[in-house]
Amino acid sequence: MTVDTAYKSGKSEHDENFPVASRIIASRYRAPILAFYRFARAADDAADHESLDPSAKLAILAALEDTLLGRSDTAADALPLRAELQRRGLSSQHALDLLRAFRQDVTKNRYANWAELIDYCRYSAMPVGRFVLDVHGESQSTWAPSDALCTALQIINHVQDCGKDYRNLDRVYIPLDDMARHGADVADLARSRSSPQLLACLRDVVARTGDLLPEASQLPPRVSDLRLGVETSVIVGLARELVNLLGARDPLADPVHLSKARATLITGRAAALTIAARATGKRATYQAVRDDVA
Repeated sequence: MTVDTAYKSGKSEHDENFPVASRIIASRYRAPILAFYRFARAADDAADHESLDPSAKLAILAALEDTLLGRSDTAADALPLRAELQRRGLSSQHALDLLRAFRQDVTKNRYANWAELIDYCRYSAMPVGRFVLDVHGESQSTWAPSDALCTALQIINHVQDCGKDYRNLDRVYIPLDDMARHGADVADLARSRSSPQLLACLRDVVARTGDLLPEASQLPPRVSDLRLGVETSVIVGLARELVNLLGARDPLADPVHLSKARATLITGRAAALTIAARATGKRATYQAVRDDVA
């Protein structure tokens, strides 16, 4: 018996805010990254489904884990990743960490403080970057800046979707102590426009997210693979742009997404500066990547 896939959203890697195994990445690495993404997408769709009850969601996540670990073949979305892990001698731990986060999404819908949110990101975001680094054979010394980058991306998404998450799933990732400190109420997230108190809270969260980007910007010069260096530079640039936009707009009233033209400009500039840095061996050029793509 196979898992019913009617719960799936239909979203693909092309619908994400940030590049997923883009053509910048060397072709030999794209298959495992895409397999990992599609496994994660299936788990995310189950955890975020608006009408499935918690037991059904947890059953789908269990089926994904059982198939990943070779205990069954019931979850088709886990089979390509299992094959890639076996073919390349990679650990399943990063995928298992993701499943832990998605189970948490089913059972936990509030975060008391920033520390709780970062602990969630340890399982929901950091494994993604670590897997990509492992696929490329990069040293674990690259994990810390990757963790910072992936955490920033995750919280950017939380702020972008804070209204939708609350209305559709009764899920709030904005730390409750931050909301209380600013005099905001969770119910404010249901409005079409943020209250002044909620807006101040969101901008505080965005500023703290921006504080992760200096460490994240250390990732491109640390990775040995040129293409991965370019890809991560692009992602840092896109993250910085979104932090700037979220710091100036109300995500409830004015959905914050990059235009195709702006994303293309950031991509081209980050790629050119990163390639120049590799060619000249000058770390100063990486400083330009950090400072100039915003």
